[in-house]
Amino acid sequence: MPTERITFAGHDGSTLAARLDLPEGPHLATALFAHCFTCSKDIPAARRIAARLAGMGIAVLRFDFTGLGHSEGEFANTSFTSNVDDLLAACRYLSGRDMTPSLLIGHSLGGAAVLKAAGEIDGLAAVVTIGAPFDPGHVTQNFAGALDTIRREGSAEVELGGRPFTIGRDFVEDVSASELAPVLARLRAALLVMHAPLDDVVGIDNASQIFLAAKHPKSFVTLDDADHLISRARDAEYAADVIAAWLTRYVDLTPPAPPPGAPEGIVRVREADPDGFLQDVQSGPDHHIYADEPTSYGGTNRGLTPYGLLAAGLGACTSMTIRMYARRKKWPLKGVSVDISHAKVHAEDADAGQPSRIDRFERVVSLTGDLDQEQRARLMEIADKCPVHRTLEQGAEVVTRLKDE
Repeated sequence: MPTERITFAGHDGSTLAARLDLPEGPHLATALFAHCFTCSKDIPAARRIAARLAGMGIAVLRFDFTGLGHSEGEFANTSFTSNVDDLLAACRYLSGRDMTPSLLIGHSLGGAAVLKAAGEIDGLAAVVTIGAPFDPGHVTQNFAGALDTIRREGSAEVELGGRPFTIGRDFVEDVSASELAPVLARLRAALLVMHAPLDDVVGIDNASQIFLAAKHPKSFVTLDDADHLISRARDAEYAADVIAAWLTRYVDLTPPAPPPGAPEGIVRVREADPDGFLQDVQSGPDHHIYADEPTSYGGTNRGLTPYGLLAAGLGACTSMTIRMYARRKKWPLKGVSVDISHAKVHAEDADAGQPSRIDRFERVVSLTGDLDQEQRARLMEIADKCPVHRTLEQGAEVVTRLKDE
């Protein structure tokens, strides 16, 4: 996916750093992602979700709040309210590019912030929270030992995630005074609450309170044994898949109709796990599958192998071609199934006269229905006319080039 590195002015004029992940095909919608407390726009969960949504045609803006990551400003001078104002500034930036967001996604305290901001964004269709607190003041538990010092001296340096941060009194007072219950009662967008029961940073009871306080349409999905940061790749992928599937009920992702005679379009394959072989396979905004290798070959066995996908294409094309012919003839074909197996077999090379190995696909076609022998024989002839079969038999030219960066 193409990614733009952009900046825009935050709540106090500080320059905020952001990434805008764009679809390579039609732009169908826009989402805004808010990261967790003291995190950044580049946490694995944010990257994974953004990549999945971009594959569906959804542009995703993820940015660093004031004083964090690559953004300017003093973190010690920020508050929960300033985070909400930064979100609204990001929305104004997107609106200025005619990309007003229809989806907000917030992780942890970022989830509380998107709920607070949602009521001020026109045209918003959906909101997703991941591991969000019902009481934003819950975040102060991360530095409970320093609260007395902060209240007495105005600020204190605390260690969060192995890094030092200065927390000011204004932040503590502001976040402690913020309430989400009234905001949730007025929420006009669909809500998806995602939370892990074993989250030891923000307990699962927070998700229950958010869900109960909101009106329908709302959904609740557990993230099972994921940690608070959704740091494992498979957990981030699951969250991304759920969000992508849920969103289609509330945001119109219908691509523009292609002109008559246009090719099918681009099937985009993107590496999902650099440490294994898992691949995201996206065809347009509507169709997504995984490709992988078995665990015995270093994969995670979460999708068909490349040869499995090739066999699936042959089997699907065979079945469709048979069905189309029987439908046109009005023959009583009740069902079709096709079993495909693939192997390497020895064959004589006609040019060199040396034995070589070629790919062999074996098809076993099952036809059910009140068909006579002549009809069955004709349908088997038609099976050999399926376009994928012909492509495999005749061969195809593959042209490869390196994309210009």
